[in-house]
Amino acid sequence: MLVKFCGAVTEDEAAAAAGAGADLLGLWYAVPGGPAELSAGRLTELAAATRATGRTAPVLVTFSNDAEDLLRVLDGARTTWIQLHGFQPPSVVRRLRRGAGPGLRIVKVLHVDDAGRCPEEGLLRGYERAGADLFLFDAVGPGGRLGSTARALDPAAVVALAGRTDLPFLLAGGLHAGNHGPFAPVRELPGFAGIDVDSAARGPEGRIDGAAASAVARAWRAADPAGVVA
Repeated sequence: MLVKFCGAVTEDEAAAAAGAGADLLGLWYAVPGGPAELSAGRLTELAAATRATGRTAPVLVTFSNDAEDLLRVLDGARTTWIQLHGFQPPSVVRRLRRGAGPGLRIVKVLHVDDAGRCPEEGLLRGYERAGADLFLFDAVGPGGRLGSTARALDPAAVVALAGRTDLPFLLAGGLHAGNHGPFAPVRELPGFAGIDVDSAARGPEGRIDGAAASAVARAWRAADPAGVVA
């Protein structure tokens, strides 16, 4: 199974994530007001540091709808993963796919509220046809906050949503070393590809911490040793 940590802003965090066994590391770009927001230049530097670990691939995480700008940043940072964390329409996915080709891995986030509703549910087939590679299921926080909410999803809602798509998916939303148990029905789905963690991978100073991140990775991988990798 894939393990992704998100929101690094320093080279030390990139090293800590790799040491904890991360396959992917999220780097924020065009996330207005985000605490881990990076300029294009800084993203390029951290993407290089992430690749240099020899273990972990950088992921551009963004709320932007500007596909042309995103293609330029991806190319400059030599980054082959992008996570569309806002409410981007399928047309943005299509433009990224056409502009970057099959080498780009496109992750589209699907937002799920406390009632199990997903505003993008009607666009699932559109995202699939446009060229998305994976979905990522994440919780909507108070006031409609998106990303880094530390709120867990209802496993039953995840199972229901996963049943409406043929794409593999990553699971996010308040995941930590001790809550893999309730998500057993999710982990057993053939499309389950891994986890995306932010808050639980951080130490007291708010940075990605090797010990905290390792605890999450070990616990989830031990619970799902044969997990599917997309």
